[in-house]
Amino acid sequence: MALTLTNFSAVGFDSAPTSIHIADDGTLLDDAPENARQVDLNGAYLSPGWCDLHVHVWHGGTDISIRASEAGRATGVTAMADAGSAGEANFHGLREYVIDPHAETIKAFLNIGSIGLVACNRVPELIDWRSIDIDRTLEVVEKNRDVICGIKVRASGVIVGSWGITPAKIAKRVAEMTNFPLMVHVGEPPPLIDEVFDILSEGDIVTHCFNGKPAGSIRDTPALFAMAQDMADRGIRMDIGHGGASFNFETARASIADGLRPFSISTDLHKVSIESPVYDLATTMSKLLAVGLPFEDVVQASCAAPRSILGLSGRDGLKAGMRADFTVFDLEDADIEVLDSQGNSMVMDKVFEPRATILGADMQAASRRLP
Repeated sequence: MALTLTNFSAVGFDSAPTSIHIADDGTLLDDAPENARQVDLNGAYLSPGWCDLHVHVWHGGTDISIRASEAGRATGVTAMADAGSAGEANFHGLREYVIDPHAETIKAFLNIGSIGLVACNRVPELIDWRSIDIDRTLEVVEKNRDVICGIKVRASGVIVGSWGITPAKIAKRVAEMTNFPLMVHVGEPPPLIDEVFDILSEGDIVTHCFNGKPAGSIRDTPALFAMAQDMADRGIRMDIGHGGASFNFETARASIADGLRPFSISTDLHKVSIESPVYDLATTMSKLLAVGLPFEDVVQASCAAPRSILGLSGRDGLKAGMRADFTVFDLEDADIEVLDSQGNSMVMDKVFEPRATILGADMQAASRRLP
């Protein structure tokens, strides 16, 4: 049914209309359609649909993945990217059973390891040279370019062992061959984080950018932080990827204070992190606000920036003819204690409270998961 939205504050867009008109087919109109349902948003913010660039939603295909519905519209998210749950050997299942059926936009970073995260760290996807099949990976990319948004590699010691930087180099080469960005997970060595940084170029994504792992953090030395700043200035994208082990309040607070702002805020939601310490994207956004990222930057890093990786509308998303894709939310006073991935605590005095998502002409209620 056609909708007319009123009484809201538009944020994250190039324009600030006082009303939005949506046709029966879900596209935006300049003028109100006849018999449109009037929806008063009670003064809430309205932004481009929230986009989570790092989730694991290949439920049943890996031992850590949640259902896409647990990461999606019910918590204010209208678009997401599965970050390497599937490799070439099992991507067809992720597409058929997760990507294609859902109303949310779901795309995926294809894991360079053939088996993806079937048994996650119990059976690492990058044990040795047999773990990667370049020919089959290229074939899967060509068959699924409409839903693949990049190549993923986990470049940390628990995954690659003595293989070091080599899997990341192979993944980078495949990304170059397919004209996709590389998303690289950084953490404990080997390889060292500066070895990973050396192979990246404009458009690539460093996920877990504010982790606090010794010898795997951008705050380990002044030289490493300067390297990270230079990379961000050159268009290499810093992604939060909170997760159960990869976000540290002090790393984030100090980095933001020193001028390094993340490109995207993502959750790394999976079976373990969803209960604690991550919960959902709204809580993760609130944590970034609490450690010093300005409100407008939080919105940009949760909406237009990650949506650009998925080829979706962003700041231009109010133009007539586009499909409606919005999140409605409030910023409320709070007194909520939360944890980072190392167990450090912090009290948030402001929280993002999703109220609804609008996809096409369909409006659904949303809320935070955090108790």
